[in-house]
Amino acid sequence: MNASTQYGTRLEWNKPAVAASHAVLAFFIRRKEPNMISRTPVRALLTLFAFVCLSVGTLLRTPSVAAAGANWPQWRGPDSQGVSLEKNVPVEWSGTKNVKWKVPLQGRAHSSPIVWGKKIFLTTAVEGAKVPGAQAMKHTIEGKEWRHPDSVGADRRYTFKVLCFDRDTGKLLWEKTAFEGTPYDDYHRKSSYAASTPATDGKMVYAFFGAEGVYAYDFNGRLAWKQDVGKLGTVGMGTGTSPVLFDHLVILQCDQEEGADSFIVALDKKTGKQAWRVPRKVQVSWSTPIIVRTKQRAELITSGTEAVISYDPATGKELWRGKGVESNAIPTPVTDGELVILSAGYPQKRAFAVRLGTLSGDVTDTPAVVWKQEKYTAYVPSPILYGEYVYMMTDRGILACIDVKTGKIVYEGGRVPVPATFMASPVAFADKILLTSEDGDTYVIKAGPKHEVLRTNQLGEPVFASPAIADGMIFIRGEKNLYCISDAKG
Repeated sequence: MNASTQYGTRLEWNKPAVAASHAVLAFFIRRKEPNMISRTPVRALLTLFAFVCLSVGTLLRTPSVAAAGANWPQWRGPDSQGVSLEKNVPVEWSGTKNVKWKVPLQGRAHSSPIVWGKKIFLTTAVEGAKVPGAQAMKHTIEGKEWRHPDSVGADRRYTFKVLCFDRDTGKLLWEKTAFEGTPYDDYHRKSSYAASTPATDGKMVYAFFGAEGVYAYDFNGRLAWKQDVGKLGTVGMGTGTSPVLFDHLVILQCDQEEGADSFIVALDKKTGKQAWRVPRKVQVSWSTPIIVRTKQRAELITSGTEAVISYDPATGKELWRGKGVESNAIPTPVTDGELVILSAGYPQKRAFAVRLGTLSGDVTDTPAVVWKQEKYTAYVPSPILYGEYVYMMTDRGILACIDVKTGKIVYEGGRVPVPATFMASPVAFADKILLTSEDGDTYVIKAGPKHEVLRTNQLGEPVFASPAIADGMIFIRGEKNLYCISDAKG
């Protein structure tokens, strides 16, 4: 999964949960608020400088996947899109074949691994003993106290950790305890307190544990700062959103409960001090925002039940908004730099594309909304935009390929070979899309207008976290182990 894995948590695993979720959502929706080189050396240098500036400007307007190289620095990798430009990545493995190394992991977590250079970073939550008298915050709906039937955790002591591994050997380099104690709120029994994927800028790693805080460590494991962003209620489902980085800022989407106290906040990467904070009347969500650099400007785009909102990531100023996904906001938006696609899959299926540029105000029912779909979407996994198509996947792995520009369905009903459920979001490389099921089976799908399953790789261990791709290797977090998949010899 993000969460977040950069995903959120699923609310419909039994009938009481379904009924409870419908009740919550129905209540929330009723509350809608809304000449190249010159002859002289000096001129030559000036010309070169101008060329460099133009090149940098072009890079700022295009996805930074290429600039990121072999790193996978955050939830869904470069640009939070799940796409790698690498070509020499393995497409065949098992629990033993093409496994470069495998290391055991303590605790329970759905956060994805991130990779920078020779280091891998992960978070985990280790459960301890019950604490007499400890309990989660109280949740109320329409003035009545309410508790989700699948909420667990706040009556126990937990240890939240940040881990660092050697990328090439799997050796544990360091582990640091970020928090010890009883958590403020529960989490869904199928999720984890360590569901948010950390982020790194190559100097520091930033880990978010919801109400238990934000923690910044250097690459040697030294705690640089920690910050309490507030007591975040998640209707007992746990935190799912992951941090995103922009220039000198760490940005967190903190939607909670009925939305009265929801906000989005930016912290200074060096000090943890608040740079800006903006309230937003959006109910609890588990979606991670994305940064989109268009030709005109940078935008921070957020999904939500009542509203999708774009902000200036430098200041928090609202740029535009539109009608929300009207369901649990869990999937991360996807973009090609011109369009952004937002989606949700439960209780209603929703997807729509908004054309970016210089939008302002409310774009609902305007030409800025290019197309809409009301099927194919997933509750937890995010879609993936690869090339000229966006691939929507249900929680059962049924794929639809949609033309990103027009919304035209290219194919639908593409199935994996056996019945399966999914929490991990897809990743893509070299004209292939990987779908990893909860059983730990990864289906290699051929990208393009025709659905074709190229092969199935069975890891032999449940997987809930999304894979990471770096330097020709795939890193998969299983329920109990972290795997490095590589077909390189030696």
